[in-house]
Amino acid sequence: MLKVGVIGVGMMGYNHVRIYKELEKSKEKDIKLVGVSDTNEERVNEIAKEFDTKAFTDYKELINEGVDLVSIVVPTFLHKKIASEFIEAGVNVLVEKPIADSIENAKELIALAKKNNVKLAVGHVERFNPAILELKKHIEKGVLGDIVTMTAKRVGPMTSRITDVGVILDLSVHDIDAMHFLCGSKVKDVYAKAKNVKHPSDAEDYALIIASFENNVDGIIETNRLTPHKTRSLSVIGTEGIAYLDYIDQSLTIYDNEWVKKAKIEHSEPLKNELLNVIESVENDVKPLVCGEDGLHALEVALKALKSSK
Repeated sequence: MLKVGVIGVGMMGYNHVRIYKELEKSKEKDIKLVGVSDTNEERVNEIAKEFDTKAFTDYKELINEGVDLVSIVVPTFLHKKIASEFIEAGVNVLVEKPIADSIENAKELIALAKKNNVKLAVGHVERFNPAILELKKHIEKGVLGDIVTMTAKRVGPMTSRITDVGVILDLSVHDIDAMHFLCGSKVKDVYAKAKNVKHPSDAEDYALIIASFENNVDGIIETNRLTPHKTRSLSVIGTEGIAYLDYIDQSLTIYDNEWVKKAKIEHSEPLKNELLNVIESVENDVKPLVCGEDGLHALEVALKALKSSK
């Protein structure tokens, strides 16, 4: 049996707790949610009661509970500190994106995980969207020919949920990682424009990024927290066709010279797919789909975009 825990039970952390408990109760996986932790005592007690598990205001107590895998869903500046303590204790870690608040801290986490022979996964959840996985298959089959450009739009209303980073580190990293996954190549050059339009913090709430990949594919990413209507879309243009993907609807439509094809996609919750992948990577001692190096790449590109915009 794999013992799991969650640190940070805000909106996203709550969903980690919910899915772990669903997997435990359904016996889909042989796991046990041994505890949840948060500095907000009232909140953590409420969540622990709802999901019939233990509550801790000190996350280190989860180590004493013998946890094998922990989800770390706290503000970015705390990722390195908390993840390091669990990794050094031999605990496998899933840290929400971005992997850390600096390249140095991300590299230290990766090196520490290798040294202690534990899995380090990063929560780039869009990799696990069924539509993205389906698109990846079609790209690998050559349905679109050679990929030329990818264009992503990730816009929506302002939120008070994220206050420690702007849209590039909070939102654009999703599309940086998805594009990296789809084209199978790293980013070599980045150009970006970003600004703060109306967000109460000084962080950027609008960004436009142009990224050139090593295999000559170009990516354009538009992100903001200004738009009343939430949009999460991606288009991929190849020499033989074009694909339109909607992350929210989990839909994929492909146009070529002869046909318009709508992919058959079995809808599922991306976060559940992600947690299943991490659990299975621990069970089978294999690399998770999104490893520390993937998280590092997305962070490096996002930070270069921030630098370019300034």
